Amino acid sequence: MYRNEGDSVGEPVPVMTAAGTGLGPLLVSLQLTDSAFPSGFYTLSHSLEGFAQAGAVGPGSVPLLLQDLLLHGVGPADATALALAHRATAAGDPAAVVRIDEHLFATKLGREMRQAATRTGRQLLDLGQEVFDRPEIGDYFGRVVRREAPGTQAVAAGVIYAATGVPVRQAVAADLFAFCVSFAGAALRLRLTDHRSAQTLLRGAAPVIEEVVEAALRRELDDVGATVFASDIMSGRHERAEARLFAS
Repeated sequence: MYRNEGDSVGEPVPVMTAAGTGLGPLLVSLQLTDSAFPSGFYTLSHSLEGFAQAGAVGPGSVPLLLQDLLLHGVGPADATALALAHRATAAGDPAAVVRIDEHLFATKLGREMRQAATRTGRQLLDLGQEVFDRPEIGDYFGRVVRREAPGTQAVAAGVIYAATGVPVRQAVAADLFAFCVSFAGAALRLRLTDHRSAQTLLRGAAPVIEEVVEAALRRELDDVGATVFASDIMSGRHERAEARLFAS
């Protein structure tokens, strides 16, 4: 480390770290929500490609579809499970995390959505244990590898956020934003939006994310489950499509 002239030899020079500035949890959230983080989200359209193939969505209706998915799909299901898994991890109760994981997995009706959730969840845990080096992450990844838990993406995220000290409200908001970024990226690749409109889409989702976060924090395990049946239907059709750009 460089020393200024006049610094006493042998005296340590203070190092500014994330922990020292209180920015650690924020920086974890930024890293996990970065579209460059290889969790596999970029391979998913969250049923948007199925809607596009059916001609059921256009540039003008993309924001409405995203809002519906947040309010009635991701919020009641994944965001709620993430909050519950975060709390269980923070409480040192991995058995409760497994129950939450199994419950969320059971609510995903289509094979495509189940596979997407577990593939991205496993990838997230595998990379998370290496990047963040927290025992809770490695322990849960081991359970998933041994097939003691399905390892859905939302629950994996809850474990990682809790293990790295990110507060639960911030964790839920960050993961919902990551979902929106992934959805907007899919809309771009499907030519349902452009780069400028994608940013407007994300900004327009902000108040919906706030609403969804508060609702997710109030729910219990029995409340976990989505009611976006049109999305389930489009996902089922997407499984059988002759050509697909996305895995879901």
